[in-house]
Amino acid sequence: MQRILILPGLRGSGPRHWQSWFEKRLTHSIRVNQRDWNTPDLPVWSERVRLEIERAPGPVLLVAHSFGCLAAIHASSHASTRIAGAMLVAPADPKMFGIEPQVPKDPLRFPAIVVASETDCWISLGKARSLAQSWGAEFVNAGAAGHINVASGHGRWPEGLDILKRLQHSAMTGVVRARSGNAALISG
Repeated sequence: MQRILILPGLRGSGPRHWQSWFEKRLTHSIRVNQRDWNTPDLPVWSERVRLEIERAPGPVLLVAHSFGCLAAIHASSHASTRIAGAMLVAPADPKMFGIEPQVPKDPLRFPAIVVASETDCWISLGKARSLAQSWGAEFVNAGAAGHINVASGHGRWPEGLDILKRLQHSAMTGVVRARSGNAALISG
């Protein structure tokens, strides 16, 4: 069974966040904790992710949110052979943090799914789609889902688990799909 690394964004993912809900439901998951959840430092966060990838006993799946997505992509440039796949939900726009040149834009060497919203204040749908295309990732338009966090009604998120299952299947079969899709992913 693949280890699942949960990678929260700024301020971590509180107890009502979908990532915390995933963590409770997925027996082989662990949260990658950062020393300072309030200071988005890409090299520091990325190094912490890379260390957890290296500690895992086998291949890992990354389940990232917001700035955690950027740390995941950055870490993948140093540990891609250990990554089986990545679910990148509501990635933050690297430009907002002045780190755009530091975020790799090359195709990933593992299956990935980017889930983005039409009403996310941290990134436009077009920018998220562009990142997904550059990474060779499947793209899922979640509709008007805000930042896909607790504030936008995403505590329990069974649709997200369905996306993760699809990623797990892609990781097992080695299939990488890059396409644009639409999905209604709103949940309470």
